[in-house]
Amino acid sequence: MKKIVLSLLLTGSVLALCQAEARVVVGAERTGEYYPALEGKRVAVFSNHTGMVGDRHLVDMLVADGVNVATIFSPEHGFRGDADAGEHVSGSVDPKTGIKISSLYDGKSGRPSNESMRTFDVLLVDIQDVGLRYYTYYISMVKLMDACAEFGRKVIVLDRPNPNGHYIDGPILDMKHKSGVGWLPIPVVHGMTLGELARMVNGEHWLPDNRVCDLTVVPCLNYTHQTHYVLPIPPSPNLPNMRSIYLYPSTCYFEATPVSLGRGTDKPFQVYGHPNMIGYDFSFTPRSVPGAKNPPLLDKKCYGVDLTALSDEEIWAKGINLEYVIDAYRNLNLGDHFFRPFFEKLIGVDYVRKMIKEGKSADEIKAMWSDDVKKFAEQRRPYLLYAE
Repeated sequence: MKKIVLSLLLTGSVLALCQAEARVVVGAERTGEYYPALEGKRVAVFSNHTGMVGDRHLVDMLVADGVNVATIFSPEHGFRGDADAGEHVSGSVDPKTGIKISSLYDGKSGRPSNESMRTFDVLLVDIQDVGLRYYTYYISMVKLMDACAEFGRKVIVLDRPNPNGHYIDGPILDMKHKSGVGWLPIPVVHGMTLGELARMVNGEHWLPDNRVCDLTVVPCLNYTHQTHYVLPIPPSPNLPNMRSIYLYPSTCYFEATPVSLGRGTDKPFQVYGHPNMIGYDFSFTPRSVPGAKNPPLLDKKCYGVDLTALSDEEIWAKGINLEYVIDAYRNLNLGDHFFRPFFEKLIGVDYVRKMIKEGKSADEIKAMWSDDVKKFAEQRRPYLLYAE
């Protein structure tokens, strides 16, 4: 009996050890991999509220360890992550450290100023992305990479997992629709971490004038593209939970229609509706809330669909699911007035709008971009850092 108990205890200890070893270690935690490159250097940090290393922000950790943090660059939603989508954010000073924060989302070019580029030698990138072509954090990173290539500055990406990293879906962006919500010729769901994407930007010469930046990526440990990584911190105000992050590839297109996707409710990107939609029992009313001060259809009762009962597995199985947009399009019966020009910027191609208007199904539309998915899967392979 003692042998059995001892065996069980040992088995339990081994399992516990394996589970402990399996914890995803983000790049920022691996200080031995990048601290030597910071010695004697002026350091800039591109980050926001998600740049946590345990219970401390990366900036606070660097300062405490004597690293000379010269400036901070912040993305859409600001350094603290509480500004509305698309809201212009002014530069400021971090009250805790007194370090200047330069906003890359101040309504100007999105590129750092020449003045700010002269204040540092090495740029650290540490920010939680969600792996969508229209999620703007990667665009800010690419613009910083370009400026660093131009000014001869080193870039170190402290990698973090992609919560939508387990698949590729959607059409590759037609570059005539390049915009602030689509910057690279990649699918809607590219399935790459920011570190992998940065490597691809260099390798495919996607920076202007064929520039290439001096890039190092500090990879995560214990992560593969099939790891279902639960984000410890919401990456932006309207992606409050994992369901919103998993549905985001399917519901974001409502941004380019009259339909509400739940901004101003406790279920953003997890519901859709409109005051004139008929035949639905579910309803919601968008209100002015932090992170959605003036949401579409403010204070108007909307009828529609609640997607929160869907399991993660059901969402993953569908990938990008245009059934929701098609449902609302047919219900409202507005014809082309349903779509705004922003729709093509989000989906990235012309044919999706046309096929919806022609009455095609979501599966028929999805079949149109299957070759794009296969092409990109091969194109990105040399730049991957983690097993597929």
